[in-house]
Amino acid sequence: MRILQSIDTLLNGLRQTRSGSISLISHALRTCFYPLSFIFATCLLTACATTPGDSKNEEAIFYPPLPNSPRVQYLATFSSETDASGDSSGFKEFLLGSRENEAPLVQKPYGVNMYDGAIYVTDTRGHGYGVFDLRNKRAFTVTGSGAGRMSFPVNITIDQNGQKYITDTIKNQIFVFDKDNRFVRAYGQKDWFKPGDVALSADKLFVTDLKNHQIQVLSKETGEQLYNISRPGQQEGELFYPTNLEIGVDGYLYVSDTGNFRVQKFSLEGEFKGSFGSVGVNPGQFARPKGIALDREGRRYVIDAAFENVQIFSAEDELLLFFGAAGVDRDSINLPTDIEIIYDDVDLFQQYADPRFKLEYIILVASQFGLNKVNAYGFGKMEGMQY
Repeated sequence: MRILQSIDTLLNGLRQTRSGSISLISHALRTCFYPLSFIFATCLLTACATTPGDSKNEEAIFYPPLPNSPRVQYLATFSSETDASGDSSGFKEFLLGSRENEAPLVQKPYGVNMYDGAIYVTDTRGHGYGVFDLRNKRAFTVTGSGAGRMSFPVNITIDQNGQKYITDTIKNQIFVFDKDNRFVRAYGQKDWFKPGDVALSADKLFVTDLKNHQIQVLSKETGEQLYNISRPGQQEGELFYPTNLEIGVDGYLYVSDTGNFRVQKFSLEGEFKGSFGSVGVNPGQFARPKGIALDREGRRYVIDAAFENVQIFSAEDELLLFFGAAGVDRDSINLPTDIEIIYDDVDLFQQYADPRFKLEYIILVASQFGLNKVNAYGFGKMEGMQY
């Protein structure tokens, strides 16, 4: 009886504290750094570094690894409903078992975005999108109904009012849902185009068209086609299977020209302004570029679904860093598709960071396969280090 009482007392204590965290298995992740204008010396290093001050008793994963001055830290993974609770410790695994036994909220993600403390993830297999509401610690899915029922949702863009624009490549429409996830309207008619991604600017929608290999520009109010950008081809300024796009702080439109293995830059009126990247297996080259995001300093983050990594370029198109690899580790990405940079909800992620690593913004990466559906990374600086 005394033994049972002692066990019960121990379990109660563990339930009330995070000190019962179970260390996760350490691992190595290859990371390359290059001596460019932004960072560091050329090397091939493992990305795992033990953090002396880590209160969760887990290995912190930095890029580049300590003792270098890190700029990116892996923070957390969001796959199952329980991940929305904010419990970053191993104690959840102690109680619930390995995450292999947890059903994912979304089965095959593609697009990812965030608004008002919630991560939104489109699910091409689940015919809708999942919501990890970190602020309210809950998770749920949205499929729509009637005219708003989705078939193959790919990318998701959210405006400043919380209105969501979701591309569907089976129905060939853009579905719009409001802040409360209620269907508002759909853009597009049958056989008109095959929308891949949406970027917003004032009263216009910029849409990658996988069918016509162009960028279609629509009226945000009416859905009317205003003009198109580019034409099919391989020459500079021409596109072949443009998938993802982003409008940068410089006011230019950046397009993942997937079929031509590069990223192209246009003015919002459609004038070609430049490109970077080429086909190949070396750092700075691409095999299947998809998601693209830009931070406020003009750094460009590009997902490569074939290399299964993220490459970061400077505003001058120089490769600064790449990180990520396929696998079953807690920071692994498997067939990644989309990336988003978040500034507004950094406070929700600081709990996952090393106490000395101060976050500037969050990097969200969606993967179509593996246990990790959405990985969160933080960009920042380590206190007491030179940058």
